[in-house]
Amino acid sequence: MAQQLNLKDAKSHDSAYHRKIKELEEELSTTKYNKKTQGHIGLVKAKLAKLKEDYHKKASSKGKGEGFTVRRTGDATVILVGFPSVGKSTLLNAITNANSPVGAYAFTTLTCIPGLMEYNHAKIQVLDVPGIVEGAATGRGRGKEVLACAQSADLVIILVDIFNPEHLDVVQGEIYETGLRLNQKPPQVRIGRKIRGGIDLGTTVKLTKVNEETIKNILKEFRLENCNVVIREDITDDQLIDAIEGNKKYIPGIIVLNKIDMVTREELERVNSIVHPDICVSAENKINTEELKELIFKRLEFMRVYCKEIGKKADIGIPLIMRKGNTLKDMCLKLHKDFISKFRFARIWGKSARFPGMVVRRLEHMLQDNDIVEIHLN
Repeated sequence: MAQQLNLKDAKSHDSAYHRKIKELEEELSTTKYNKKTQGHIGLVKAKLAKLKEDYHKKASSKGKGEGFTVRRTGDATVILVGFPSVGKSTLLNAITNANSPVGAYAFTTLTCIPGLMEYNHAKIQVLDVPGIVEGAATGRGRGKEVLACAQSADLVIILVDIFNPEHLDVVQGEIYETGLRLNQKPPQVRIGRKIRGGIDLGTTVKLTKVNEETIKNILKEFRLENCNVVIREDITDDQLIDAIEGNKKYIPGIIVLNKIDMVTREELERVNSIVHPDICVSAENKINTEELKELIFKRLEFMRVYCKEIGKKADIGIPLIMRKGNTLKDMCLKLHKDFISKFRFARIWGKSARFPGMVVRRLEHMLQDNDIVEIHLN
């Protein structure tokens, strides 16, 4: 009986959250944006973000929305996201060694199916997950599981069916709601709390998208009444909220338009003008799938580092695949976990070295593409 009451209370609590969220979303959609309403809209957005964050925290504490369990392998992980029956399984089979079930009906894929794509010496794990629908971020159609899986990816491919270009906005919206920011950089905002003194706001650029009053109102909504804030770029109110929450993930994304072999050139051009895809493919007939592999490789910002044994020539036949921004520490971890504790120094030839064979003793040294590295251990 007590368990039934608890369940009833939980459902009632969830309904209250959804009702408040819906009210704020309706207020945003019906309020016209101008200089007079800018501050009010920013405040509503802050309230909405805070409410959603509170709801997600409570849902997570109850164990809701856990992602599919997939062991990460290879040099990076890519996830295919889109509505049901857009051709994700077919595309997975076209670019990897997977054998994903394919069917001409919705929800063919009921689990997460991994495949391995090998390209330019890189081994890239590609995940085919169930299709998402509108409302996925709040749990509809196993959406939370899919989007939680996307949180661990290094790149998101949004696959759009050429017959349903309107799906793109829906998928992008659901991805945004789950905290992923595709093809964006973290906003250049630094916030430091202090005990008293109110809000000290400093900017290094002219702000044109949000005014000082709105910034302070948003900060107060998040209980940041006393803080130092430095803004180094012309941000929006949404970017400020992201910076305050500090829990967003910034990764690359690719928009792929599929089934281009099934329409006329005129229709393809029409849909192209709506979707603005990064690449158009036919997964079924493998049209432009090799070009897609090249695009994935580039967007993941891979770089090749060559290992050299002491007293021998560098092995330039098979590179170690690293990511832009990786350090000597990342390289050591990739080679063997014991290399960190045994590391003495490295000799480096290449762009990251001031001169050939430079001795580097700092594991934080940032590597560059085509560097040759000779690691010395204790």
